[in-house]
Amino acid sequence: MERLEIQRIENEKLQKLEAKDLERRNEELEELYLLEACFPEAEKLKRDNRFLSQWKHYIECDGSPDPSIAQEINTFITLWKEETNETLEEVIEKSKLVLNLIEKLKLILLETPPYDLQGKNIIQYQESVLELQELLHLKFNRATEILLRQASTLADLDSGNMEKVIQDENVTLYIWANLKKNPRHRSIRFSETQTGFEIPRILATSDIALRLLHTHYDHVTPLSPVLTPSQEHISTVTDFVKEEVKSVQTAVSKDLQEENKQENESNSVHEEETKAEGQGDVEEQMCPVQEEPEATKYEMEMKLLSETVSAAQELLLENASEKPYFLEENEVDLCQFTTLGGVYHLDILELPPQCKPMKGWMIVEILKEGLQKYTYPPETTEDLEAENVFPPIEVTLEVHENVIFFENPMVARWDAEGKQWKTDGISNVSYKSEERLITFNLETFCPVTLIQDAHINMPYQSWELRPLDVNKVLLTITTVFTELQIQIKENLCMLASIKVNNKNHSSILEEKWMTPVSFIIALKKAGLNIFPTGHSHLYVVINYKHPSVEVKAYRQMALLSSAFAFCWSKWNTACESKKTVFQVREHLLKEEPIRNPNWTLLMFSGDRAQSLKINESSDAFSEALKEETEFHSTLYHMVKDFASQEAMRAVRRSNCQFVDSVCHMLLSTRLLSYS
Repeated sequence: MERLEIQRIENEKLQKLEAKDLERRNEELEELYLLEACFPEAEKLKRDNRFLSQWKHYIECDGSPDPSIAQEINTFITLWKEETNETLEEVIEKSKLVLNLIEKLKLILLETPPYDLQGKNIIQYQESVLELQELLHLKFNRATEILLRQASTLADLDSGNMEKVIQDENVTLYIWANLKKNPRHRSIRFSETQTGFEIPRILATSDIALRLLHTHYDHVTPLSPVLTPSQEHISTVTDFVKEEVKSVQTAVSKDLQEENKQENESNSVHEEETKAEGQGDVEEQMCPVQEEPEATKYEMEMKLLSETVSAAQELLLENASEKPYFLEENEVDLCQFTTLGGVYHLDILELPPQCKPMKGWMIVEILKEGLQKYTYPPETTEDLEAENVFPPIEVTLEVHENVIFFENPMVARWDAEGKQWKTDGISNVSYKSEERLITFNLETFCPVTLIQDAHINMPYQSWELRPLDVNKVLLTITTVFTELQIQIKENLCMLASIKVNNKNHSSILEEKWMTPVSFIIALKKAGLNIFPTGHSHLYVVINYKHPSVEVKAYRQMALLSSAFAFCWSKWNTACESKKTVFQVREHLLKEEPIRNPNWTLLMFSGDRAQSLKINESSDAFSEALKEETEFHSTLYHMVKDFASQEAMRAVRRSNCQFVDSVCHMLLSTRLLSYS
């Protein structure tokens, strides 16, 4: 009886708290809506910046095309195709502009919200990217042919063969021309590098050239599909817009009708002597009528923008139900693996006719078909011991210094027919991590790349979001292999530090401020992938949380990040998918670092927040409410109960771009589901 009585009192207490929460819900949600106006404001600033960058490019008149304008990029491509006698150095120099144009187009596709991208524009940008990629590779082939025509004049005095190495920030090119055809010269090592080949006798005695074009970028892997909203999402947003437009039009038309009615009444009552005064009144009355539609129009625009931003954020967290395509045997699953360190284009080329000096002239035979590849091994052979005659070629490559491999890299070759990366035809792979050298045998020359599991750093072991300064935070994510510290300020992100196996690791990305999208791309290219995709849950055991709950949590955490620190909780895995648990504490900038800070454990379900009675060291999970606390509809009002006025002032003074950037990084890392 005593136990039942205690339980009854507890239930009554909870019912009163729930009733109190429901009573003030609308008021709290309205206040949150006003605070979350920073998201559409930030989106508006980003739109303005995109238009401004286009305008700046237009007035600079530097001769480079605007890649977003089809006419300009098509003219650039056509004119460059007509230039036929460029050297390798000239092509490498021009490639910097071309790579910049490709990056700009990719950024437009990634940074522009899905609801602002038209289907025809997506197709146009992707086609331009593919044309630029193909043309750049074609230019390298033509320039290689021009170089190989004069191989005899560039021959090395010791070996009698031609060897050339050209290095640039984006490309490294190795070329070897077999002029002497010495059957004993089978080991090729390019000067001052460990890169080289072990070739069989048949190649050592053939009119061939070996080319290794290491592009530090990947223009071989098919372009990733652009994230686009479903028809259901589009119709939801469209309906919202129609309703808003209709309500605004109705309100404006009612105001105008009332004004006209008043004007007619005043004209009928007053005579000609009071007509002038009546006109003055009408003018005074018309002023607010004209202002009101402008204000309402702006309000409608911000509501629409707020709706599209929310829909785009939810789209980032959508999980695919299955893989996008069926995998063939030995095909690399690009949803599970990622290419790192660029692409190594390995080619055996037929040596073109050489230049011959004659009576002060240089005569050269130019083949109409251009540079031809040497087929190895031949497609048809009558030799019964073909395997001995055409053995695999041993290749040694240097791994790109700015890329981190947490495990030994795998090697994949490009299948031109199937348009896919495959792992067959490659054997005896060995990797020397200290020297950053990888050696393997290849049956036939083709583009190869190094691959790593894209989810090697998932799930995360822990995370923390902590304020550093006004509109500046530090996000720390700890994985099995590494600890990343990311600083976020205003609309920029930076890699502050990285530890690999508890040791500091230097990276070219450190101290470089970038926009969130550019920063995410750069981290992925460096092998530091902490950004799940819609297919990642198929390869990683995750702590699934409902997307709508996640979005609301990240938005409100970002709003509070100026004055509050957030941290991972082990109890997040114990609650259901529509609830999240994490730790929070007030963290003012003047405070000294605390060794054992006092964290508050919060549970949030999207429409209700509460403090939990348990802590991190408790024996079992319980949703019991902490003593002397209440339910709230938002995280903002939950922390307001125990926060100082100074902390809440700091929250309200947060920069809209800063809040948006923090939210974008939280949405991209999905800390609540992938920890």
